[in-house]
Amino acid sequence: MTDLRFRGAVAPLRRAPAQDLPRDVAGLVAALRPEAPLHCLRPATVAGAAESFLAAFPGTVMYAVKCNPEPAMLRALWAGGVRHFDCASAGEVRLVRTMFPEAEIHFMHPVKARGAIREAHGAHGVRDFVLDSRAELDKILAETGGRGLNLIIRLGLPKGNATYDLSGKFGAEPAEAAALLRAARPHAGRLGVSFHVGSQCLDPGAYARAIALAAEVIRDAGVAVEVLDVGGGFPVAYPDVVPPPLSAFMAAIRTAFAAAALPGVELWAEPGRALVAGGASVVVQVQARRDGMLFINDGVYGALSDAGVPGFRFPVKLIRPGSASTVETVPFSFFGPTCDTADRMEGPFLLPADVAEGDWIEIGQLGAYGACLRTAFNGFDRAGMVEVADAPLLHTPGYGRVALAA
Repeated sequence: MTDLRFRGAVAPLRRAPAQDLPRDVAGLVAALRPEAPLHCLRPATVAGAAESFLAAFPGTVMYAVKCNPEPAMLRALWAGGVRHFDCASAGEVRLVRTMFPEAEIHFMHPVKARGAIREAHGAHGVRDFVLDSRAELDKILAETGGRGLNLIIRLGLPKGNATYDLSGKFGAEPAEAAALLRAARPHAGRLGVSFHVGSQCLDPGAYARAIALAAEVIRDAGVAVEVLDVGGGFPVAYPDVVPPPLSAFMAAIRTAFAAAALPGVELWAEPGRALVAGGASVVVQVQARRDGMLFINDGVYGALSDAGVPGFRFPVKLIRPGSASTVETVPFSFFGPTCDTADRMEGPFLLPADVAEGDWIEIGQLGAYGACLRTAFNGFDRAGMVEVADAPLLHTPGYGRVALAA
């Protein structure tokens, strides 16, 4: 008889032993001298970001679990006041329900497996489901029996200027979205419209335009709607990318929502990157240097996917135990550890000119889409994890001169 097996491909991050370890990254490197990538989590940073976003947004804030599902990060978000979670799979639903039995879970993926719908609804009490087609509506009704549902129609948007454009995969055209609202209304205790302007959106006006379009769809539908979900996409700063402040996005959303004149409608949002990006960094080791190219032990098949084809630059800091000085920096590119020549990160990443094999580099702003995009390609699936208490490594206007960490 055939033996059917299921397995995960990626080894879990392994926590460093907790006994008497330093609480700062430079001290940890000096103590551990890690030869595998080391993920340094900063829960206090994540909790603070959550508190700030919750205070600023005029509605319900759901954390987009896909951005970073690490339990330590989820606990930090909970400590910061997050009680609603945007999940996209049965696995994410299961994780959040196990950790936080009282959490509000919203299944925000517009196309779901039937078994995932059944498990979320029947085993975990999920009532909020997103859809963008009549077929998905029929699927949800069939798998839940239509009991106790709240339904959100995902509205497609025109292609925008966000770093990651999300207009091509999900979302109903306006006329179709209005028809779906009418079809879903009899089955929904709470009915809504959602959209997503794209990840790392730098234009507050994108939210205003999307809200105006959503308001037109709601009026065309001619049925009562209770929710308008403005999605995620709220940006953070990276080297060479300094977005408008969060307050500018909130002002644009408030103004556009007031102009839309939608009585009885509440606002939702699904931030991910804005809450967790600064909450983790990764320490890598230099394995070789060839002129302006550094071979490091993590790459695009590990935590640095965004530094590959998308071309994200991240703040970096050289860590060389026993040395402490300020050195003029020069640009470097990185190769990851795999045999694939596509495992390349152009940067440029500004580091001291004398960086050499054996040095360590801390790479910041990797709390978003870092650890969760790791693969097991070429067998490079081992990495450590530790919680630290020092300040996060973020982009600052002075990027270009780097202090060596002793």
